[in-house]
Amino acid sequence: MTAKSMTFEMLSEGVYAFTAEGDPNTGVVVGTEGVLVFDSQATPAMAQKVLDALKEVTDLPVCYVVLSHYHAVRTLGASAFSGAKVIASHATSELITERGKQDWESELRRFPRLFENHETITGLTRPDILFDECLTIDLGNLKVEIIHPGPGHTGGDTILWLPEQRIMFAGDLVESGATPYCGDAYLHCWPQTLGRLLEMEPLQLLPGRGKAMKSQEGSQTAISTTSGYVSRLYEYASDAVAQGMKLADTFDYIRMKMDRDYSSWVIYEHCLPFNVSRAFDEASGLTVPSIWTAERDKQVWQALQK
Repeated sequence: MTAKSMTFEMLSEGVYAFTAEGDPNTGVVVGTEGVLVFDSQATPAMAQKVLDALKEVTDLPVCYVVLSHYHAVRTLGASAFSGAKVIASHATSELITERGKQDWESELRRFPRLFENHETITGLTRPDILFDECLTIDLGNLKVEIIHPGPGHTGGDTILWLPEQRIMFAGDLVESGATPYCGDAYLHCWPQTLGRLLEMEPLQLLPGRGKAMKSQEGSQTAISTTSGYVSRLYEYASDAVAQGMKLADTFDYIRMKMDRDYSSWVIYEHCLPFNVSRAFDEASGLTVPSIWTAERDKQVWQALQK
């Protein structure tokens, strides 16, 4: 519940990480012709903190804002970057239209601290530039690749790749010391998507939450541990469903299996009910995640009580 200290650090010439002790991260690439921001924070007021940090390193304008996925904490601050073109995968754009408003209302109630000055939000963020699998952006001296490697955390996950530096901004496909949120996940696909990231062999990696990984070994570890969490969650949910357990018993079963290894991770307690609910649904044959609403949040909570 307490406020987190923010850090703005350089990963390589023109490449920066804006992190906040397990709160959502933002990546920045500064080229000779403009700036690209990866994930815009939850509110314009919070995005202003990124802009304030940018003033320390460049006078160039933010030309592009890339959305790693559709969740409110990643998208709703985009209006602070006046004049910037918003980039997203087609799948992310469709999810914003289908469930962006419900997600905004649900997330604000779940985790109000992450929506500082939420009254500054001007509405849903609508992308200006859409792509299917890959888009290259030229910032002058730097070219970045924006890639949709496959579903995982959501159906539209997007990463940013700097091929010369081999630096990756992974969004919430990868976490470091923080619990993956799986409420809108495609759990059977997520490990395969992470396998594609491993094959790219990043030398540095900015996860969606947690500190930046500044080595190839650290990057591989962040990807692998995220994959391990997701795989175990789905495996245990599948076991529980096969045994005929209901949701509340499945929650207890998964918690017993995972507490020892993951309970120290950031937002573990917060994520677990949503993660178990989605894993239970997917293991029961519900391929497409159900839309979360504030009402559904309460219904799931009630279903978990005994």
